[in-house]
Amino acid sequence: MKYRIVVADDEPITRMDLSEILTEENYNVVGEASDGYDAVELCRRFRPDLVLMDIKMPILDGIKATEIIMKENLAKGVIMLTAYTGVEFVERAKKTGVMGYIVKPISKVNLIPAIEVAISKSEEILQIKKDMQKTKEKLEHRKTVERAKGILMKNEDLTEEEAYNKIRKLSMDKRCSMGNIAAAIIMNSM
Repeated sequence: MKYRIVVADDEPITRMDLSEILTEENYNVVGEASDGYDAVELCRRFRPDLVLMDIKMPILDGIKATEIIMKENLAKGVIMLTAYTGVEFVERAKKTGVMGYIVKPISKVNLIPAIEVAISKSEEILQIKKDMQKTKEKLEHRKTVERAKGILMKNEDLTEEEAYNKIRKLSMDKRCSMGNIAAAIIMNSM
């Protein structure tokens, strides 16, 4: 199976048609929802690659459900499916971070390319977020090491190079990261 998808639409026939198209194209439909609340719950349960989300649904509309899904990282991406072409709907959808907006009627011809592009873009964004997190962690690690070096330089009258080498040696001796050693040095100085 290609990707895991949740289909959310309050029209049973539309859900059935979408699921049939997706299944024929070897996508794994992990859940179907008739309202935004159920769509969010299915995403919490299955963590799908993509959600096909109608805008106008009972209990919780598609835009509000998408806000929750994106905020909680419950799916890699969402494509809005709607009969509404009004600017206000498009603007609200854009603010949620959706990967696509398809106006009904939906066919295999316009759905499958939109899904493939949305999933590709969501994977790119996910990789960028991971890279940003790694960079942030490296920066924090570096700040911690720099602070610990400063403490050692002051307390033990070491040069910057000697303080760095001491942290590095302790790291190797204890078989842990320099960041952990630096954090212990900082904690010990308080």
